[in-house]
Amino acid sequence: MRVVRELKGWINAYNEVKSAADELQLAFEYAKEGIVSEEEVDIGYTLAIKLIEDLELKNMLRREEDKLGAVLKINAGAGGTESQDWASMLFRMYQRWCESKGYKANVSNWQDGDDAGIKTATLQVEGDLAYGFLKSENGVHRLVRVSPYNAQGKRMTSFASVFVVPLVDDTIEINVNPANISWDTFRSSGAGGQNVNKVETGVRLHYVYNDEVTGEEKEIVIENTESRSQMDNRDNAMRLLKSQLYDIELEKRRAAQAEVEAGKKKIEWGSQIRSYVFDDRRVKDHRTNYQTSDVNGVMDGDIDEFIKAYLMEFGGE
Repeated sequence: MRVVRELKGWINAYNEVKSAADELQLAFEYAKEGIVSEEEVDIGYTLAIKLIEDLELKNMLRREEDKLGAVLKINAGAGGTESQDWASMLFRMYQRWCESKGYKANVSNWQDGDDAGIKTATLQVEGDLAYGFLKSENGVHRLVRVSPYNAQGKRMTSFASVFVVPLVDDTIEINVNPANISWDTFRSSGAGGQNVNKVETGVRLHYVYNDEVTGEEKEIVIENTESRSQMDNRDNAMRLLKSQLYDIELEKRRAAQAEVEAGKKKIEWGSQIRSYVFDDRRVKDHRTNYQTSDVNGVMDGDIDEFIKAYLMEFGGE
């Protein structure tokens, strides 16, 4: 049923584009004869262009993993309270974006900052093509503003990193070696009901594996505090582990396309993918050079144009 629904979506989108193009051609012929106005032709042209661009954008999301949900993790960078506040602002931005798309978004891990904001938080996003869109957000995000946490009122620069991996579903088989797993439990922090701080419902999963490329022993650590039930948190931690292992497998496949990867920036401090300059009212993506002055709109989740610019430039590769 999923395959049928996907194919129908492509056919319907094509038919919409064909119909709009045919109607535009007809309107153009009628305009020459004075039957319709130029304004009506312009309206038809605008509609046809939008439908074609929407279909082109969808065509950039044809990888196996693009149709999946996404796991989005935000970490505050160096910079104390200011960076932790910036991380929480980014988290809110992505929550707002998910709401606008009708995606289901659950917080699976949350660690409060020392005085404000967050140290780290993980958002599970479920919905069609969620990973395909959100993969463009993978990287370091830089904030420049006059900080409310600076007594001298100086302009400060802060960083937060965003990591995005596909959220695996039942259609994807991932082999996990149980012998490589160990568990810790802990008391969840923050709001969430009376028993959250009294019972060790939070879980921490450790998974040790050998990197097939380097031969090094590596470890994946996942914390989950979403549910009041330790069993539910264990189940979800396993799902997040499978998502990370799936992403590692995808990275191996992408390694064969070195010329594509060479164009992407590494996720490290100083190689930010996007800058948010509040005082100058400017948000700029350094990969595509797309920028906007609508800072408030962006922070309220209006990031579609950034996503579109990235996918149209890099998605085809």
